[in-house]
Amino acid sequence: MDDAVFRALADPTRRGLLDELFHRDGQSLSTLEERFDMTRFGVMKHLRILEEASLVVTRRKGREKLHFLNPVPIRLVHDRWVSKFAEPWAAGLSGLKESLEKTMEKVFEIYIRTTPERLWEAITDPQIRTKYNFGARAESDWTPGARLEMVHPDAPGLLGEGEVVEADPPRRLVHTMKALWSDDVAGEGFSRVTWEIEQVNDSCRLVLTHDELREGANEELYGGWPMILSGLKTWLETGETLTTPGSLMYSGQ
Repeated sequence: MDDAVFRALADPTRRGLLDELFHRDGQSLSTLEERFDMTRFGVMKHLRILEEASLVVTRRKGREKLHFLNPVPIRLVHDRWVSKFAEPWAAGLSGLKESLEKTMEKVFEIYIRTTPERLWEAITDPQIRTKYNFGARAESDWTPGARLEMVHPDAPGLLGEGEVVEADPPRRLVHTMKALWSDDVAGEGFSRVTWEIEQVNDSCRLVLTHDELREGANEELYGGWPMILSGLKTWLETGETLTTPGSLMYSGQ
């Protein structure tokens, strides 16, 4: 995966496409084509290479195919190659902003060598969740209409709350979420998180969509997902936990 990411980033046009999606996520091919002095086919070719490297994820919205910057592979490269001594300066680069018409939507994609059943368990089991979710537990019975609480004994109160909207184990989980871990995010209200699991040979493709976010919403609401998903992959594949500062936020270490 690292080699594919490095190859994709080696081309200045592809870096330019990522820059465009960094500044405004969820753009169509036609919109991106206007930004570059090349044919539509040329832009499509570069986007396809970025998709193959999982740096870009596409979603259909009506008749349009929208392109989203996926920071998870970059986060994985960062976790593997960047020294822990550089972490305080590098960690801030993983959060992204974008502005859509009325609400914001963030899409993250990652491949994990595991089974759908084990991945579902890792998402819904409170104790396993602590291994990669900043040491916090996600407590719910994971049935539609059930309450969801994000908790940690060292936190002064709830870290988040929500409600399960859909549950189709081990394929799809949808829940709302209201962040409560700081005064800055408490006023943002509820957003929605969708986990979609698809088996691909001996691995699983996990697509996490965080949407119904207020335009210009606080970056804390979605900026931690690359680290969380990196930790999830690391734990499922190796049994080890990441030791980045964010991962240790509520871990007691």
